[in-house]
Amino acid sequence: MSEDHKQPFDFMGLRKIASVISISLIVVSIALLATRGLNLGMDFTGGTSVEFEYAEAPQLDEIRSRLNAAGYEQFSVQNFGADTTVLVRMAEADNDQLAPEVTRTLKEGGAELELVSSEFVGSQVGEELKEDSGLGLLIALAVVLIYVGMRFQFKFGIASVVPLAHDVIIVLGVFALFQWTFDLTVLAALLAVIGYSLNDTIVVADRIRENFRKMRVGEPWDIINESIHQTIARTINTSGTTLIVLLALYFLGGEAINNFALALIIGVIVGTYSSIYVSANLLMVMGVSRDDLIVPPKEGAENAEEQEEPPEWLNRM
Repeated sequence: MSEDHKQPFDFMGLRKIASVISISLIVVSIALLATRGLNLGMDFTGGTSVEFEYAEAPQLDEIRSRLNAAGYEQFSVQNFGADTTVLVRMAEADNDQLAPEVTRTLKEGGAELELVSSEFVGSQVGEELKEDSGLGLLIALAVVLIYVGMRFQFKFGIASVVPLAHDVIIVLGVFALFQWTFDLTVLAALLAVIGYSLNDTIVVADRIRENFRKMRVGEPWDIINESIHQTIARTINTSGTTLIVLLALYFLGGEAINNFALALIIGVIVGTYSSIYVSANLLMVMGVSRDDLIVPPKEGAENAEEQEEPPEWLNRM
């Protein structure tokens, strides 16, 4: 490449180190999931949801302290629709007297409240939900593979799906390591991570495709490096602003969405890394070349001179 196209930082020069890091993280995450497993929340294991209506908006921390003092261990407390409505979710699912007992415990402090409803979620329902959530993640990855393969090229489809699986496995590994509760909010965060990481990967892939068609000189290594360099500012700005919002959610959003924000914070960091290194690395391993990205010739064209250059908008589809 000419001097004008040399990059101040050789991203692809670190691809072997990045490969070792990614493989190590994946292996450790899978080992943690196999040995420690996820600390599944009541959405998956079953439990009891008890809804209360208070006369005045209560302090949730005070409710948690009172339940802890009464000997309850696995529970969550959150507002439900209004400041005066509180939803208490308990791990116990086979105790018919649980709701009245919790009501008495909370009334001991002099609070004016009324038991609105009590619902039980059996372990069988939780098991079905766990299976459905896993199936949902797999379907999401399969749809991404088909979409990117049709929009770009099959190699780009592989190079987009593998980083998404990479991000999800690492987030799950971190949750298994620290035994943070994995519930439906975390599952929603994983799906959001897939969407975020895919968007980042598509931006890089689109620039790689465009440069393969525009740059007539240079090896795939140089072209991919140039593409990453051209999109790195956008990637950092997007990730940075997203992290600011997620950190605000984590520190100010309350206990109910802490794990949701945590999963997204980890996912955004890992997704930013994977969209740069894992995706580009896979394209190098699969030997992407200009031949993979040549625009199909028009029917009836007898020679290359008769083939018109596709319009710019078509290149960006």
